[in-house]
This record gives sequence, structure tokens and C-alpha cells, in this order.
Amino acid sequence: MATILVVDDDPDFTEITSTLLKSAGYEVQTACTGDQALTCMRQQPPDLVILDVMMSSVLDGVDLSDRMQADSQLRKIPVIMVSAIAQSEYAAMFPTDAYLAVDAWMSKPVRPQALLANVERLLKR
Repeated sequence: MATILVVDDDPDFTEITSTLLKSAGYEVQTACTGDQALTCMRQQPPDLVILDVMMSSVLDGVDLSDRMQADSQLRKIPVIMVSAIAQSEYAAMFPTDAYLAVDAWMSKPVRPQALLANVERLLKR
């Protein structure tokens, strides 16, 4: 059974996503900040991370993906980045010209079947 870490400060998104993933047979861990997620990953590396962009800071998720890339133990963990930043007042802050260490991008609201399809595709790699 694959373990998925859901990193998002929105408790509704975290709960709905966790329920969806558990119903599909995955083990789920959650974190609400990049720092909390990094601690979780170092204690028990997940098989995949679903990561929000805007949490404790506007680009907390981008910072976490960069920190994962810099860590030899975490850089191979697939990341699905999910966000509503494109529809927010912070859209201009998103680094569109920079490399993002993510394997898939999804805009919120996320369609459940599309999320599961991305999870399955990335776990098969």
C-alpha cells in the first residue's frame, strides 16, 4: 500500500483528499505547512506528495519542493502540486520562469478522478 502525504493548510481540502485517497486504498498522512511536511518526510518518507502552493507563506509549497530537491533522500519522491494561486491576488508572485521540481500540476478545484489518475500514473513510474 502506497503512502501519500497531503500538504495543505485548508482542512476541507485535506479531509476530502484524504477520504478520496483512502477509499482508493492508499495510506494517507497530512501536514499543513512546508516545515511540518519536511519533518514528516524525514521521519517516514512517503511514496508521493500532494502539495499546495500557498500555505504559511504565499510560496510555501514552492519552497518545500525546492528543499526536497536539495535533499538526496527526498528528491525522488513524486510531487503533484495543487493550487488556486492562478485565480488569486498572488498570481503575479508565482515563479513562471523558474524550474519547479514537481511531476504534475493541478489547479484547484481538483477533479477527484483526475487526481487519482495522476497519483496512479506517478506511482507506477
